[in-house]
Amino acid sequence: MKQESRDFESCEVQFHYCEFLGHNGVAFLGGLVHLIKAHGGHVTFDWETLPQKIRINLAQNGFLSNFGDNWQPWQGNSIPYRCDLQHDPKAITNYLRYNWLGKGWVNISSGLRDAITEQVLEIYLNAFEHSQSAIGVFSCGQHYPKAGVLQLTVIDFGIGIPTNVRSLPQNSTKTTTQAIEWAFLPGTSTRQNCVGGTGLNLLKDFVMKNHGNFMIYSNDGYAIIDDNGIRYENKSTNFSGTLVNISFRCDESYYCLASEVPQIQKPLF
Repeated sequence: MKQESRDFESCEVQFHYCEFLGHNGVAFLGGLVHLIKAHGGHVTFDWETLPQKIRINLAQNGFLSNFGDNWQPWQGNSIPYRCDLQHDPKAITNYLRYNWLGKGWVNISSGLRDAITEQVLEIYLNAFEHSQSAIGVFSCGQHYPKAGVLQLTVIDFGIGIPTNVRSLPQNSTKTTTQAIEWAFLPGTSTRQNCVGGTGLNLLKDFVMKNHGNFMIYSNDGYAIIDDNGIRYENKSTNFSGTLVNISFRCDESYYCLASEVPQIQKPLF
């Protein structure tokens, strides 16, 4: 990014040294542009510097059309770039159900698909209710066939989980990692923090059984859930918002809810 004024009145995004732009980078860049504009700045893109392979991906996932380029998105391995200024449960549910989990990249039952969708919808809801971000929530995902993974990133540029958790008097002295860990404790209400509580238990269990991972970056903290359990760490960099990345393995197993056992090969719960 080339900054042309110290107060971000005008800046230009160039891609001269960009060799790869993953789905998480797409979501972050889209949110960053909106953040700069919200502070009175103006952003332009130098599309001539965009490598062709990245241009095709950004066209497919709709990023280009969202920022003024005339390439229209199409169906492919991308989960479309999305900017939600307000919480629209129906639209976001359809996005998760059909664009993310409904393509057959992960072999899951319709019941499990809907259950995971409902829990990821909670991540969006908490971001809208508790992040205090004025510019909304940004999403993008990708199916990486060679790596055999399906990923989705949800990001906001709000106050972050630790800051929000510490706003409660009983949590005011918690460190960053303690605050994020508190957000994952069973019984903590998702109405009191950005992520966590019992509402994400099924998603966490599925990630572990699927050998995927569920990562959260917020303020100077980091949490990851994988088949080794849950780990919390401090990071030297500080991101004021929250970035959630969900990664599923696209293996040959079939996953479902315990209630669907009569029609399955490999029950999940």
